[in-house]
Amino acid sequence: MRRRTSGVLAVVAAAVTMAAAVIANPVSVQAVDAPACAVGYQVDQWSNGFVAQVKITNNSTPIDGWTLTWTFAGDQRVTSGWSADVTQSGKVVTARNQTFNRAIATGASVQFGFQGTYQGTNETPADFTLNGVRCNDTNPPTTTTTTTTTTTTTTTPQVPPPSCSSGAFCDGFENQTGTTPGGDWSLKFPNCQGSGTATVDSSTAHSGAKSIRIDGRAGYCNHVFLATTRGTTGSGLYARFYVRHTTALPEAHVTFAAMKDTADGGKDLRMGGQNRALQWNRESDDATLPEQSPNGVAQSTPLPLNQWTCVEFGITGSELRTWVNGTEVVGLRADGVSTPDVDSQWLRRSGWRPALTDFRLGWESYGNGDDTLWFDDVVLAASRVGCS
Repeated sequence: MRRRTSGVLAVVAAAVTMAAAVIANPVSVQAVDAPACAVGYQVDQWSNGFVAQVKITNNSTPIDGWTLTWTFAGDQRVTSGWSADVTQSGKVVTARNQTFNRAIATGASVQFGFQGTYQGTNETPADFTLNGVRCNDTNPPTTTTTTTTTTTTTTTPQVPPPSCSSGAFCDGFENQTGTTPGGDWSLKFPNCQGSGTATVDSSTAHSGAKSIRIDGRAGYCNHVFLATTRGTTGSGLYARFYVRHTTALPEAHVTFAAMKDTADGGKDLRMGGQNRALQWNRESDDATLPEQSPNGVAQSTPLPLNQWTCVEFGITGSELRTWVNGTEVVGLRADGVSTPDVDSQWLRRSGWRPALTDFRLGWESYGNGDDTLWFDDVVLAASRVGCS
């Protein structure tokens, strides 16, 4: 980026000498402690629950690391967030950047979201502050300062390739050839083969140059999955994958990850969505995590649209935990301790202890649930991997 300044070239002629000088002139510019900003706040709400998408636009000098704060007017409570670390103390909410979105160039924007609950009204906050400076302020203070010609080169941070710990199975699909997945992966079409497809995509990737694209279609015959038996460890498994998709999770039940559980009659342990939020489902008894009540769904989170999202889960013994973009989702945790509106269905079966023999990514929907998804940077390991 080049900042414009004004200068006067003074040429003084003498009989035997000539000199030239560039003089920097004072100009009026904004001088505040941090860049001016604009914040957009969009809400999709239902009875006692809501999802908010927040967009921060930087209108001044580049930012490297940000903290956005605001105050709720009512009794709104944040239950989970994605693409930012969102916490709440009283009515004050604080959202901090994650590693992948800490930099905001001049004129650029970042987005994050969160899910919450409320009683009564759900008013839009009006006091957003970024790094201590009020946003959406159309009358920022001005002072006089001196500037000189400066050239700054801004480089977009590159996503590092995924690391792979000893004994883990890691795949960014870079070794795939052609458009039909192969190697450590095989195509599975439950029930019957229809119009759902899984292909190697060289136009969209989280890192590297390739990913797996799933064109998911609703209907009994259209289910499609990409399966591997690498990295599965029976009763203990930690998984990390990045997913990007185009259509919001529907009201009806859908699945995008599944594992065969030999300790449950070969039925699937399934991760997907219902009522527009992420959920776990146990095929054998149709138990869900969380419960599909308004309060239960509010303790889960949607799957963000049109951006790469880091999804992690860990299964050790009878404990199941889930993280989205590094933040644990409280509604997607079963730890043997009863949590209202979350795990009563899950705990009605005593002694649940899965033994998993495969790992599948794809799409399954019995309702109105078409979606296009991309998966990349899969890691299956014996301990948590994280999103870096």
